[in-house]
Amino acid sequence: MALNIATFVFNPFRENTYVVWDETGECAVIDAGNYSAAEDRALAEFFAEKKLKPVLALNTHGHVDHILGVHYLATTYDTPLAMHGDDGFLVDSCVEYGRIYGFEVAGKPAVSRDLKGEDEVRFGNTTLKIIHTPGHTPGHVCFYEPESKALFTGDTLFRESIGRTDLPGGDYRWIMQSIIDLLLPLGGDVAIYPGHGPSSTLGHEALYNPFVTEVLGG
Repeated sequence: MALNIATFVFNPFRENTYVVWDETGECAVIDAGNYSAAEDRALAEFFAEKKLKPVLALNTHGHVDHILGVHYLATTYDTPLAMHGDDGFLVDSCVEYGRIYGFEVAGKPAVSRDLKGEDEVRFGNTTLKIIHTPGHTPGHVCFYEPESKALFTGDTLFRESIGRTDLPGGDYRWIMQSIIDLLLPLGGDVAIYPGHGPSSTLGHEALYNPFVTEVLGG
């Protein structure tokens, strides 16, 4: 089983939205950030081209730039949203937060499945492991597919950077503990797909990420 990954860069925050699928044709959308009609159309055309059935919206966390497209998926494809309940306060306030950043949020997404306390999520023949990585937000999670060694890090870990911790619920000590104790042990050859910016590997981050090397004493 091979995990297929497509990346879309959406909305003014240039957020990475990932479509992941396997040989069954079922797909999950990780951090649906599509905002404009053109971005909605780009997703729809991709689903049609690849003959994909969106069955799940997965969110690493609840910040508004990562959930802008959830309403579109729910209303167009009846796609349920799964995310960690500790970020519920961010979803509840997404309309107000959206206005602060200049977004008109279509509506507060309904969380169909709370991933708090869960170890994995499935679609098609694919199983993604859930890793709770608080720090950027209290309920932040990463999704990991061991066979493909693909890790979707949201805003916990970027190429040579980390997510900000000065927003409500953020904590620098937590985010570094999440990275050092939970992500790096997965192995240097694991590819990371972050919420913003280019992909990387855990090995690269262990050597060149200044936040990581400061903690590791590199």
